[in-house]
Amino acid sequence: MVDDLGLEGLTLVALAERLGVRQPSLYKHINGVAGLRRAIAVQAARDLTGTLGRAAIGRSRGDAIVAVADAYREWAHAHPVRYQLSQPAPRPGDTEHEKVAADFIEMLTDVLSGFGLEGDDAIDAIRGIRSALHGFVSLEAAGAFAMPQDVNRSFRRLVAVLIDALDHWSAESDAATAAPS
Repeated sequence: MVDDLGLEGLTLVALAERLGVRQPSLYKHINGVAGLRRAIAVQAARDLTGTLGRAAIGRSRGDAIVAVADAYREWAHAHPVRYQLSQPAPRPGDTEHEKVAADFIEMLTDVLSGFGLEGDDAIDAIRGIRSALHGFVSLEAAGAFAMPQDVNRSFRRLVAVLIDALDHWSAESDAATAAPS
C-alpha cells in the first residue's frame, strides 16, 4: 500500500479502508501513524536483508558484490517508499529494529568475508558500499541521470570500482591509519 500511495497517502484512514476495518481497530496493533511507519521500516529492512542475502548465496567476492548490488538496486526501485523507510538507523532501545539492522550488517559482513574483511575494516567497507549504492539508486529514482548515456553501464562501472576497492581495502586501511612521517 505504501509503495502505491506514497508516504503522504499512508494514513490510518486509508489503511483501515484497504483492510476493510474500522480505524479504531488498528490501534490494537499499531501506535498511530508513527507506529505504522516504524513497523513498515522494520519489515522493509527485513525484506531488503533477505533479498540481498538470497542474491549472495553461493557467490563470493566480486560475484557476490555484483549480485548484492543488482538486488539492492532492483529492490529499491520496486519498493521506493519502503526503501526510503528502511534506511534510517533504529532508535536506541527498539530491540526488534536493532536486531533487523544487526542482521543486515551480519549479512554484508558475511559477503565481505571473501575479501578477508572483518571488524572495523568490514564496517568501513559496508558504509562505503551502502553510501555508493544508496547514492546511485536515490539519484536514479529522482531522475537525476537524464543524459542519454546508458545508466546500467554507469552502475556496472560503479560496482566494478567498489570491487576493486575491496580487493585492496586492508592495505589501504593500513596506509590510511599509519602515523605521518
